[in-house]
Amino acid sequence: MQWQDTGIVLSTRPHGETSLVVELMTRAHGRHLGLVRGGRSRRHAAMLQPGNGVAAVWRARLDAQLGSYALEPLEMRAARLIETPAGTFGVRTLAAHLRLLAEREPHPLLHDLTAVVLDHVDDPLEAGMLVVRFELVLLDELGFGLDLTACAVTGETRDLAYVSPRSGRAVGRDAGAAWSDRLLPLPRFLVDRAMNERPDEGEIRAGLALAAFFLDRHVLGPRGLSLPPERQRLAAALAEARAAAATPSDGRPERL
Repeated sequence: MQWQDTGIVLSTRPHGETSLVVELMTRAHGRHLGLVRGGRSRRHAAMLQPGNGVAAVWRARLDAQLGSYALEPLEMRAARLIETPAGTFGVRTLAAHLRLLAEREPHPLLHDLTAVVLDHVDDPLEAGMLVVRFELVLLDELGFGLDLTACAVTGETRDLAYVSPRSGRAVGRDAGAAWSDRLLPLPRFLVDRAMNERPDEGEIRAGLALAAFFLDRHVLGPRGLSLPPERQRLAAALAEARAAAATPSDGRPERL
């Protein structure tokens, strides 16, 4: 058995005295583990850091076996990621989310989104929005996607402002006004990208809360799990970075 693919390093663990079991999120073969012989050597150390992109060749005698990897570096992100709290917590959060997927089940869109988030996680104005989009796509790939295309009550596609916590469907501002205290806020950047490409702090918080609610309800809660602590730390690190970016050197806040 043999295949070639691109992948993102999620984690490693020791195997014997010299080798590592490497967990990759590959584009065509999903989350996949394999043995890197000699992976604990100094020659492999820089490449096998979480967040790096690699070209992978996997080989095994039988498909059900762990198999072995031959890896070559493609995108060396790790050195940049560990420079900031957002980068460090970002790669850990994404890895924890991807472990909710069945092993060896392909999810090419999630692979691509993981790369996009990691490439922008140190941008405080982009990263929060991208994490929300990643988590909503994760829900969709797991079979629990939200329907944010039209109002569940009227069918209108304009002025969507809420999400029903029961159905996961969007609700218009007027239709949901009487029940606004029971509905979840819907950030504008999820329904009108051109209108709000760089959302404000309140909308990012609302997006993170929306994704967290449905992840807990449909995915984590039934498995007896909770959101990874790294996600809360990532949200705090991004909020701190956005606050710093909004304050110029003279100390007066700027509008984002």
